[in-house]
Amino acid sequence: MLSRIAESLYWIGRYVERAEDTARILDVHLHRMVADPWVDEEVACRSLLAVMGVAGADGPVTSARVVGLLGLDEQNPSSVVGALAAARENARGARETVSSEMWECLNTTWHGLPDARRRVEQQGVHAFFRWVRERCSVMAGLTDATMSRDEGWHFLVLGRSVERVDMTARLLSTHVRAGGSIPSWLTLLRSCGAWETFLRTYRGSLDDRYAAEFLLLDRLFPRSVFAALSRAEACLSELEPDPGRAGVATDVQRIVGRARTGLEFRGADELMTDLGGVLASLEGTCSQINDAVSRRYFRQTSAVSWVSEAVA
Repeated sequence: MLSRIAESLYWIGRYVERAEDTARILDVHLHRMVADPWVDEEVACRSLLAVMGVAGADGPVTSARVVGLLGLDEQNPSSVVGALAAARENARGARETVSSEMWECLNTTWHGLPDARRRVEQQGVHAFFRWVRERCSVMAGLTDATMSRDEGWHFLVLGRSVERVDMTARLLSTHVRAGGSIPSWLTLLRSCGAWETFLRTYRGSLDDRYAAEFLLLDRLFPRSVFAALSRAEACLSELEPDPGRAGVATDVQRIVGRARTGLEFRGADELMTDLGGVLASLEGTCSQINDAVSRRYFRQTSAVSWVSEAVA
């Protein structure tokens, strides 16, 4: 497969997942503002911007401004609207590989973005975020239903998995910075679509240890960090069919494997003791994975990363 096509598919996976997960994180933030009137809005908003890689904002920072920066900023590929536009642009460069249904989904979503601000004004931000999650879910379903399990599919799922690890870690980081409480764990699990599955798994026992264990270590829930790392590892194994006689073939496989085993063989109590450090390490690992993937499979590419910058 051409490196140009492989790169486009990888970034389609990342951008669609980024749009969905950013919408989930913003939804959690806004629900927290409503549920806990004692929260200092300025502190909470600046904390969220720092977690999402936007630091040093000048002037007062409100929830409305956060929604504008991380939700509706068309020029920022890390915002919801910007990520969806970037995914569609990458799909234009891989039209011969993506199915017509996938292209129509991304194109229809892109044409709906100019109405995003009107949708927010008329229906509220939660309705907009729900629409984003639904469109991203349709895209994910079409990807799994219409693409052959060839190299192109593996690159797209690899990008989606790497982004999912990064964004789940960021979502958990917003909770840790907020001081963590049972009500906010409930909101966090709901935002991940994990609430009902969590209740069935732990028989209704809502405990911070169990919630962190579920989102980080669960083998069966697809949005957990461990499950996403395992899926990324499986994709890399398919892209490198000849592992050789010793170790693994590539640097990216080593990075992903270390991250997975570092979680797999660490107890839940140990994770809770240093949860902030674990999450920061995972975010750094995702950046390393991205660089290693770019070096291994793509030519003349500049990896898109989360960059802290001053916001006027």
